[in-house]
Amino acid sequence: MKNRNLLEKYLPKDRRIRMMVLMGLDVGAVCLASFLGLFIRFDLNIEKIPPGYAEAVFDYLPFYVGITIGVFLLFRMYATMWSVAGLREVVYLIGACGLASLFQLAGMIMTERTVPRSYFVLSFSALCVCEGIIRLSYRIFISMPLSRPGKNAGKRILIAGAGSSGAVILKEMTTSPFAKGKVVCFADDDRNKVGKYLNGVPIAGTREAIPALVDKYRVDEIYIAMPSASAKQRKEIIEICRETGCGVKILPGIYQLLNGEVSVAGLRQVEIEDLLGREPIQVNLDEIMEYVSGKVVLVTGGGGSIGSELCRQVAGHQPKQLIVFDVYENNAYDLQQELKDKFPGLDLVVLIGSVRNTHRIESVFDKYRPDIVYHAAAHKHVPLMEDSPCEAIKNNVFGTYKTAKAANQYGAKRFVLISTDKAVNPTNIMGASKRMCEMVIQMMNGRSGTDFVAVRFGNVLGSNGSVIPLFKKQIEQGGPVTVTHPEIIRYFMTIPEAVSLVLQAGAYAKGGEIFVLDMGEPVKILDLANNLIRLSGYEPGEEIPIEFTGLRPGEKLYEELLMEEEGLLDTPNRLIHIGKPIEFDQKEFERKLEELYETANQDTEEIRGKVKEIVSTYVF
Repeated sequence: MKNRNLLEKYLPKDRRIRMMVLMGLDVGAVCLASFLGLFIRFDLNIEKIPPGYAEAVFDYLPFYVGITIGVFLLFRMYATMWSVAGLREVVYLIGACGLASLFQLAGMIMTERTVPRSYFVLSFSALCVCEGIIRLSYRIFISMPLSRPGKNAGKRILIAGAGSSGAVILKEMTTSPFAKGKVVCFADDDRNKVGKYLNGVPIAGTREAIPALVDKYRVDEIYIAMPSASAKQRKEIIEICRETGCGVKILPGIYQLLNGEVSVAGLRQVEIEDLLGREPIQVNLDEIMEYVSGKVVLVTGGGGSIGSELCRQVAGHQPKQLIVFDVYENNAYDLQQELKDKFPGLDLVVLIGSVRNTHRIESVFDKYRPDIVYHAAAHKHVPLMEDSPCEAIKNNVFGTYKTAKAANQYGAKRFVLISTDKAVNPTNIMGASKRMCEMVIQMMNGRSGTDFVAVRFGNVLGSNGSVIPLFKKQIEQGGPVTVTHPEIIRYFMTIPEAVSLVLQAGAYAKGGEIFVLDMGEPVKILDLANNLIRLSGYEPGEEIPIEFTGLRPGEKLYEELLMEEEGLLDTPNRLIHIGKPIEFDQKEFERKLEELYETANQDTEEIRGKVKEIVSTYVF
């Protein structure tokens, strides 16, 4: 900030020297106020001031100066940051001046010095004005936008929301040395505010007027400062803002306003989660995580997107021991360092190994005897698994089978499988493998004291390999953004939502259930791409092209959460349901699993036919 830098250049750096300078200015202010008390009283004519009055005032002046400095020290006037002073500091300043003036009045009466009674009121008023100028001039100077042409040359900003949050952001944009740009107008849904001004900036219209305001005020960026708005309301206003082609940032939530964290730094880029148009799932983990406290918890695939978040949540609820098991050492190492730093008292064990290795997985269960198992280890990328179907079967199906058998053998209390909506009427080997995993869980539950359950959900925003990171990378590279089909749709949830569902499933588990999340309306991937391009400040099709690459092998236009045979049962959480298990011949299933295991280890293309024999709904 040019003016601030100029002031800092000439102001002394040492705090004690600054204090002495300020005291010197205060001495001058007391002398000036004493003179002005008489000067104003006698009609601004120095010749009319009686010599006796002038002698009384100036004889007492050294005492008045000393008393005032003492009172200012008492009121911490030299320890206050006046560059960010507010109403409280102004009140303290007036109080200090008032007390100093009272001491002056008492002292002059006691020493029998005579002056007009109005002198004390006038000198007090003059002292308040002088001290206000001294202490607030620094802030006033750096707050004047006209004195900072370099800063105003930045982006022109419209703030959507002329409430408390918008006012705080405007204040920081005006005073902060780190904020770049100039607020040119507000938009607010309260029509009574339209036409008024907030700290000199016009409230120029409602949300519907934002496109017109962008043109009128030549807006470059829009800041959405509506922290108490619902998810639906945020989506509606973001939809309006993205049509303007401006960059859009949003203040995350009402808690930031309550915590006093509202600031320009608190603004973030609008994420695609803001466009889902539904409230996030709310789960009181403190209530449901008692079953984890004091238990040994094993998370397979613990280094992945879902597995690592499971570990973070479990670590915060006092498990007896947390075991992270993953085949990828880099992911496991990063998570290990993070958990050690965040939870220094956690009994953490990080192990490298594959769930496909029978001896390895059994040795882990034998040594650590986990009470709860979250099984997140799996191959999940549909196109890659279509090219390596035997690997999908060996890792997903038999990795799950071996882990489940170990859980049963070594007395685990609960086993929670991470499943997917692609298991419903699968058209790809990955989905079919996860359907078999669900069947394994159902079979094991019928013959074990362990409670085996599955949690089925859709696509997870931001997970490794998901569509959002891919789109963002493509946009950063200038495009094109690739979409397989203009009509393809998917259900989406955030990583915290997915993990909260998994944790709650563990609390609800009685054995054999498939938990299903009500994820709201599905999202068209083409709309997702268009929205993300616009929110990045580009025009789809013009600045960032979109290419349709065709459906990949095994990919469906839409995903389902339930098969026709499955019904829905409610749980205490209205957004979490239980799919009724589909009955099947478990002995026949186990026999066919043995045949499938031999075929998978032969790496032949016959694997798809074998899968079809087990999963009748699989289409390839």
